[in-house]
Amino acid sequence: MTKRTSLWWRTVVAWAVAAVAVVAPAGSAHADTTPPNLPNGFGLTQVEPAVGDAHDFYLTITTPRVSGEQHIRIILPRGYYDDPNRRYPVLYFLHGSPDDPVDQAYPALSMSDRMITVIPDGGARSWYANWLNQNTVLGAQNWENFHLDQVVPFIDANLRTLATRKSRAVAGISMGGFGAFHYAQARPDLFGQTASLSGDIDLSANSMDLRMAVVASVTDALGAMCASSSGTCDPNNSPYKPGVDSDALFGSPYPVFNVDWRWNQVDPSQHMDRLKNTGIFIYTGDGGGSPLNLEFWVAGASKNVKARMDALGMSYYYVNYGDGSGWGTACDGSHSAGCWAQSLLDLVPRLERAFAS
Repeated sequence: MTKRTSLWWRTVVAWAVAAVAVVAPAGSAHADTTPPNLPNGFGLTQVEPAVGDAHDFYLTITTPRVSGEQHIRIILPRGYYDDPNRRYPVLYFLHGSPDDPVDQAYPALSMSDRMITVIPDGGARSWYANWLNQNTVLGAQNWENFHLDQVVPFIDANLRTLATRKSRAVAGISMGGFGAFHYAQARPDLFGQTASLSGDIDLSANSMDLRMAVVASVTDALGAMCASSSGTCDPNNSPYKPGVDSDALFGSPYPVFNVDWRWNQVDPSQHMDRLKNTGIFIYTGDGGGSPLNLEFWVAGASKNVKARMDALGMSYYYVNYGDGSGWGTACDGSHSAGCWAQSLLDLVPRLERAFAS
């Protein structure tokens, strides 16, 4: 279920958030159902009133960088309004495919009283990139520019952030794991910490299965498309329609005569040296050892990246929770929300400590 088909769901979420806010204990001047007023700017135009309460709300915006309406969800610490002089580090959390910021229900994202969490829209299959072909039926697809050149300065201008590299982190699940490493490598001046939770962080020719899963989402290839999904996926009601050409994202994906050079250019596994001064966190399961489970291939990608970092003598935090039997109560080692929920419960306190240090 995505924003493209979930107007009813968003309404229910809005009612639920409002209901929770009404009974929530006071603790700030804004302990009601009214989100703060964040004025337009940096190319972002709000097309609807903010939905949620003073601490957890989302904006619906348009931008020339990306076609259509997009959501930006913002989760503020419970004590945010108590001290008008206090500033906070920021976690940018990138959702997976084909999800939506509104639907990110992981408890850990709302548990921190030490940092702001921002969940920008990544679309159903943006791959957090500026697409090579901007003239498809999808329209403008400059997601990297949208997030790094617009969302980040918008947040810093309107909220009490610590607007420094050491006080920003970018983390994501599945497609968002790729986005997190890609953004941290592309803009090391912005992010001091990065984390991949079951991320597609090796898109080299050595991981053609993951590369083809990306292509499947772009072209709306049934079957493989659903296998690449981190959210709800129904082949009969595909969130990846309409399909576009396989070359639209990064050019040709096929490793013949170096025509796939753009894929190699954005492949996180080939540029880990750019993160030598960045805090790195990687979480993966093993998919039960079955090639039919996407997590099996994600585990291979994570191991490849780990080997690359070892060769470079880099520091990192790495967890392979295998079949998930020791990783919370809802993780089976597959490419699933139960595992990511536990990974976030482990990650968030680590980020808080990294920010504090």
